[in-house]
This record gives sequence, structure tokens and C-alpha cells, in this order.
Amino acid sequence: MPHSHPADLVFTGGPVHTVDPARSRATTVAVRGARIIAVGHDEVRELIGPRTEVVDLRGRLLVPGFQDAHVHPVGGGVELGQCDLSGAVTAEDYRRRIRAYADAHPDAEWITGGGWSMEAFPGGTPTRQFLDALVPDRPVYLVNRDHHGGWANTRALARAGLDARTPDPADGRLEREADGHPTGMLQEGAMTLVAAVVPEPSLATLTEGLLRAQRLLHAYGITAWQDALLGNHAGMADPAPAYAAAVAAGRLTARVTGSLWWDRARGTEQLPELLARSEELTAGRLRAATVKIMQDGIAENHTAALLHPYLTACGCASDNSGISFIEPEALRRYVTELDAHGFQVHFHALGDRAVREALDAVAAARAANGWTDNRPHLAHLQIVHPDDVPRFRRLGATANIQALWAAHEPQMDDLTIPFLGAERAALQYPFGDLLRSGATLAAGSDWPVSSPDPMAALHTAVHRRQPEAGPGTPAFLPEQRLDLGAALAAYTAGSAYVNHLDDTGTIRAGNLADLAVLDRDPFEDPADIAATRVLQTYVGGVRVHAADDA
Repeated sequence: MPHSHPADLVFTGGPVHTVDPARSRATTVAVRGARIIAVGHDEVRELIGPRTEVVDLRGRLLVPGFQDAHVHPVGGGVELGQCDLSGAVTAEDYRRRIRAYADAHPDAEWITGGGWSMEAFPGGTPTRQFLDALVPDRPVYLVNRDHHGGWANTRALARAGLDARTPDPADGRLEREADGHPTGMLQEGAMTLVAAVVPEPSLATLTEGLLRAQRLLHAYGITAWQDALLGNHAGMADPAPAYAAAVAAGRLTARVTGSLWWDRARGTEQLPELLARSEELTAGRLRAATVKIMQDGIAENHTAALLHPYLTACGCASDNSGISFIEPEALRRYVTELDAHGFQVHFHALGDRAVREALDAVAAARAANGWTDNRPHLAHLQIVHPDDVPRFRRLGATANIQALWAAHEPQMDDLTIPFLGAERAALQYPFGDLLRSGATLAAGSDWPVSSPDPMAALHTAVHRRQPEAGPGTPAFLPEQRLDLGAALAAYTAGSAYVNHLDDTGTIRAGNLADLAVLDRDPFEDPADIAATRVLQTYVGGVRVHAADDA
């Protein structure tokens, strides 16, 4: 190798997990400018010159930067600065946090935030009276951790004009007291009824939230992500202006793919707007050539779309099979049009009926337009009918998994499995079957729904138990485990594929130097993958995170 053109940066003293098809390993990587110029062993050290920065790995693992294929960073970052209920799991915890936040912010017109878990309340539905006792003088509106439900106090309901005469929207439900008055729990599209009267956060608040989130995600080794919702939904503020502001200020250090929200109350007349927004929002490290379609809800509140009805508490069939937010024939037409205009489609598809409807829409687009390189993907995939598993490979649809959910926890054991029944519950999160069928896997967190830490997700994908699970917690459908190599590939190369970042996701000459240094090699002790920490994160050869002990 020529000495006349030394590297700017060299990582050596390996191991280096390249995530190539052979799962090969190296010990030294050289970077010049933004790109990797050599991957190998001692011969690469010849590229070290007098001004080369040398990172001695000292036996710690170098991996491609993680890429989160489904995340909501702006909302997550803003919520961290609001009444943050994440991480707590009991009603008493929430009582203390809400009261403390209200006391600390006496001038706040509204108390907003979220992150609460349904498992903390009977039936997963808290009441307005709980909040009234804590904050009687101001409206309160708190979204739950999965962002498919909102919790309001009496003042917030009154501010929104909601009472016993208010009808349920077509895409949601107001939980009600015996006399029909709303309880304060709003499901799915009903969230908009209160969220619409909550003051919108300022651009400065949104941008601060984005930058707060970016610091956190870089600290977890994440170098790129797909923001799963750019637009207005359920009254939440559009994150797009925050991205535009960060790009204009040169402060967006991550590579971001934005998923433009498909307004399910409208049809293809919104295509010109989406095309214009795509062009407007493609600048710097931001591109927006994806459209997000939410086809159903979630299983815990019985809005995930199922092929057969949910069970009741007594184990009998109900008359509810969940909600398909877009009628299947219309969905096929919309996806075909989006594909013809060059958009990638990013589906929220959680129940087995929604998964089938989304795959049918991809099949319709393939039949009408031929095979394009738009790379559609389906996120969440809680229940997949066995007949649909091989269709991912056949249709070229990526399975976008959120591994932290594939575990026994109260929300699964108390609010989901009893209402699915044993046979259907056994079809949940079939990661292993999808991998064995030849599907491409990508991975994401859906933060702030769950932790953005890739190592916690990798641990759960491999063990089908969350890192904090007690010693007696059984593995959840252990036949669906992934090995660590496959799970890591999903969180790097797989997500890079979904994000159309083809020169990232693996460590090879010519690729962008988007890299993460771990504090250990988790392959050495896969029993405790989640204990692994990220010491340094690089985007385009520039360090964007360094731990205190890096």
C-alpha cells in the first residue's frame, strides 16, 4: 500500500465484524475523508502516517454503525423534556412523576408528555379522575408508550368539548363510563379529539428535541435512521420543520430517511403534495422518498387488524377483528400509485390481516409496475399467518422487526395473549421463520415506544427475553430466536438496505465510515449481550459520540 497517501483515521487491534455475507472478521480498518479505504490486518497499518489518528481497539469490537429502521426521534426528544413517564411501570410511580412535574412547572398552560404503560392500570385504561386528583386546575394530556392511546383529565376533555354525546371517530374509540361520559382514555384516532386543542410546540422546542434525540441515538451507536412519521397525526406536531432547521444549521449529523405520512382520510389527490414535500425535504443528510401507511392499530387495545375476531375475557369469540384503517382495495390502488411515482412504502402492519393486506398491496404494485427498487417494508409484524411468511421473499418486501417486543412481559401476558388465544399467540414475532424463509430483515426500536438501545434489542432477538427479565421468565417462542450474527446484520446492513444507504451497513473499502466501537465483543459472551456499551460513534469518519471512558 502506498505511503504517499496515508489514512486520516485507522482502527487497529481488532476485532472488526464486517457484516459481509461471509461474516468475515478483520483487525484493521483505514479511513480517508468520509470513506473506508482498506479493511484487513497488519498490511493496512502501512497506511498510518505522521498525522493519522490511530484508534487502538484493544480487543474491543468495531461494527458498522447501527441504523434504526423505524423510530420517532423528534417526539422522543421532546417528550424527554416534558412529563416523562417512560421507564416506570406502576400507577404509584406515575402519580409521583405527574405531581412532581406539575409542581415544577406552575406556569405551564397544559401538562403534556407520556410514556406510560397500559399494564399499570386495570384493562390498560386509566381514568380522568386519577389525573384530576393530581392536577385539578389545568388540562393534562399524556400519550402512552406505544403512542396508540392518550390519557386526559376532565379539564382537557372539557377544553376539547368531549362529553357523552360525542361520537367515536371511524378510526378510534373513546372509552366510556356507565353514563357514556368519556373516561379520559382515548384509543387510536380518538386521540386527535384532545390533541387538536393542545398548543403546538414551537419550532425551537421541536429542533431542541431532535438534537437531544440525535445525541442519545449517537450514544447508542446509531448513525442513521428512518423517521417513521413526517406529518401531522393524532394531533402530534410535524417533525419535518425541525429536520429542515437542523439541516440548514449544519447540525444534522445522522443520515435520515423521512417517511411522509399518508393521510388515510384522503386518497391519491395527496400525491402532488407528497411529491413536493419529498423534494423540499431532501437536502444534506435528509432524504424523504418514503411514504408511511398505518394500516392498523395495536393488539393491546384490540385495534390491530386480525383475520379472525379477538377473544373476550371469558375466552369466547367477540365481534371485533380490529381496524383496517384503509380499505384493502383502496390500499392496493394507493400503493401501486406510490410505487409508480418512485416512493418506498413503509407500512405499519401489526395484525395478521393487516400484514396480508399490505403484502397484497405490494403484490398489486409489482403486477402493475414491474419490479422496482423502491424497497417496501412492513414494520412490527406481531402476528403473521404462516401462509404469508414466504411472501416477503417472493415480493421483495423487507420485514422490519422491533425485537424488544418479542418477550414475556405484562403487556404481552395480561393484555395480549388471553385475547388472541393460544394458537394465534404462537404466531407472534416470527423472526426465525422469516429469516429461514429467505426474507430480508431490518430492525428498529419505535422509540419512544421502547428503548432505542440496539444492544437491548439484539439481546431480546437472540434470547426472546428482555434484558431486565427475572430469572424465572421463560423465553417467548424460543424457536423464533435469531443468532447474534443475523440480528446484528438486521440492525446494520438490513436497515441500510431499507434506507437506500447502500454504501453503509457493512465495513468494506469504498463504504462510508459510519462505525461504532463497542466496549467488548458480545459474540464472546452472548448470554449478556445487553451489557455491551458503545464507546465511540463515527459518521463519515467524524466522531459524533465518545463515552467518558472511551
